[in-house]
Order: sequence, then structure tokens, then C-alpha cells
Amino acid sequence: MRLRPIVSAFAALALAAGLAACSGDAPDPTASTDATTVVDVCATPSGSDSDAVKVTGDLGTAPTVEFTAGIDPSETQRTVVIEGDGAELTAGGSAKVAYAIYNGTSGDIIEAYGYDEGQDQAVFAADVSQLLPGLAKAIGCLNEGTRVVAVIPAAEAFGEEGNADINVAGTDSIVAVIDIQSVVPTKADGVDQPATAGLPTVELADDGTPTVTIPEGDAPTELELGVLKKGSGEVVPEGATVTVQYQGVLWSTGEVFDQSWGRGPTSFSLDGVVPGFAQAIQGQTVGSQVIAVIPPALGYGDTAQSAIPAGSTLVFVVDILAIG
Repeated sequence: MRLRPIVSAFAALALAAGLAACSGDAPDPTASTDATTVVDVCATPSGSDSDAVKVTGDLGTAPTVEFTAGIDPSETQRTVVIEGDGAELTAGGSAKVAYAIYNGTSGDIIEAYGYDEGQDQAVFAADVSQLLPGLAKAIGCLNEGTRVVAVIPAAEAFGEEGNADINVAGTDSIVAVIDIQSVVPTKADGVDQPATAGLPTVELADDGTPTVTIPEGDAPTELELGVLKKGSGEVVPEGATVTVQYQGVLWSTGEVFDQSWGRGPTSFSLDGVVPGFAQAIQGQTVGSQVIAVIPPALGYGDTAQSAIPAGSTLVFVVDILAIG
């Protein structure tokens, strides 16, 4: 049995609708959806509340955390417990983490995750569009190898509604200890592979953004895949949660209908995307870049989806950055 964190309780659950298997409007790829332009996740101050939380233990091991229940900060505060010197987690970027999260009002632990052998790795994004604002502000612009403690007011945690599933009321604060284990790359770093004949061609900008050129001729009627870069990481299992960069293009016009480029890497479960996309990713290795031509039967079929006309063949270029 694979263990999974309850990280979904902390995420914004804002998966790209262009990938979702259910109906919905795909986001406009030309619109600015990067919430980090509004919320500075790097400027979080330390304060008396975060300084008062006592955290002991080594990085990578479950921490011992002591604080007085009823903590009620007016803003998110963070205090670095162990300072790392690895790569910086930039605003909008993602990192593999271990964490211990408490209800700051009751003092009860909500979950400790990532410290036991055999557990999946959790991925947190320094992006308030993908993670609770207080958690995004806890980790922004810190370095690999850092352990940080943050105290988060209800307004930047679960808000007035709270979260009954984990016994958090609408007025409850959160205390989080987070170990930043490794920063997730923003683009595939695998070895370049020969192009597959008949598939669209891909050119990459310096930052990794792809430009796809559709070949002449009819669209394939079955799923076609090509590996553009071969990564050396672990193999993506069926139904995994993955962190990726992606671009979706219509075969019929060559137009981009959705992409993460410009917003930053995104995480989602392969159980929640169109079948052709899941089939293209599972079995590949982390660090790889793949191109998939998805026929309507494995995409949206005869149902239109915002910028995707009914009966469309879809082309995706996907950089597989992490599992978790």
C-alpha cells in the first residue's frame, strides 16, 4: 500500500482545466495567473510568535515541536531553525519537503510527513495559487537544507470555512515546521534524444519554453509518443502525483490552448487528467521531456472545452520534474 500525505488539504486544488478529465474552462494561456506577482512569498518576516516555537532535532528527522496552544499571529511569520546552503527555492518554484503541521489554536498535531522510509515525497510550491498562502510564504526564497518554522493566521490558512476533515476551525491558526529537502528543477534536465519521425517538431527557448510546429498531413488516429529528453530519475508509476511543466497545442491550428510556462510548474494526479495524457507520462522517468499526440478518443472526444473545439487532436510537450 502506497502512503500518501494529506497535502491535498493544504493545496489550492487549482489544477489546470486544460488537463482535467472533467469538464471546465481552460485558462487563457495569455492571461497572468501567477499569484506570486501579487503576494511576495519571499518577504515573510520573523516575529515573536514564530521565534517562540521551540523546534529540536536534525534535518530530515521528525522534529520535536513545543509551543503554547492558542497562538494567534496577525500575519504569517517564519523563523529559520536550520539554515541550508543549497539551491534557492525561488518564487513560483517547487521543492520536495518533509513537514510537521499543527493546529496552532488547539496545539494538536495535524500531520507529520516525509520522515519515514517508504513514504512518497511531498512537493510544495512557493506559489499562493497552488498552496495555502501561509505555507507558500513559509518557504519562498529559502535554500535546500533549510528547516523553517512558520506560524500562520487563519486568514492565510483555511480561512473562515476551516477544514473539518482535519479538525481545523475557521478561526484556527497553523504552526508548520518544513524541511526543504531539494528544489525541483523548472525544466527537464535529461539527455537529448533523436526526434521521432512524423511527430511535431519542438524548439526550446533558453528558459525551456517549447515552440511546437505541426507537420503537414492528417492527425494520427492513435496515441503517439516521443521522448525528447531522457531523464535519469525514478519511473512514474500509474496514478502518481507528478510535478511538471507542460504546453498543450491544437493539431488543427498549432495554437497553444494551455500551458504552465509563465505560471510555473504545477502538480496533479494522473488519475485526474485525460487518459492520453496519463498514458504519456506513466512509465517515463523523472527529468524526461516527452511529446504526446492525443487523439480525441483519449482526450475530450466530441465535447468542446473552452479553447479546445470538439473532436480535437491534442499535442502536449511535458517536462517531468518530480513525483510527489
